[in-house]
Amino acid sequence: MAEQPKPPEDITPDDYYLKWMPEQAAAADPADKAKIKDINAVIQVVLTGDDGGEYYMELAGGEFKTAKGKADSPNMTITQAVADWREINAGRLNPQMAFMSGKIKISGDMSLAMKLGSLMGN
Repeated sequence: MAEQPKPPEDITPDDYYLKWMPEQAAAADPADKAKIKDINAVIQVVLTGDDGGEYYMELAGGEFKTAKGKADSPNMTITQAVADWREINAGRLNPQMAFMSGKIKISGDMSLAMKLGSLMGN
């Protein structure tokens, strides 16, 4: 898998989830796209604190979509503070360490979290 590009450090959650992520998904290498073809899931993201919000990602048949708001029935929910989300995106905070230290809370399908972590190289 190719090295994942990093978003701009000052990106807003809206720009990240609604513009940057879909652009990265569209430009992804076909081998990378093939790795998600068997994942069918809805992932809710809750960002707390200033500039926070709720977003969700849908993976189905190799397709990837994002939206703002609450998903009807997510398979997994990830909750974290905006400050920690920024540190993870910048590569300064390891997502696994953030989870272990309680900075990221995950509810729902933990096997999905592990599968996604391994796909992202974390």
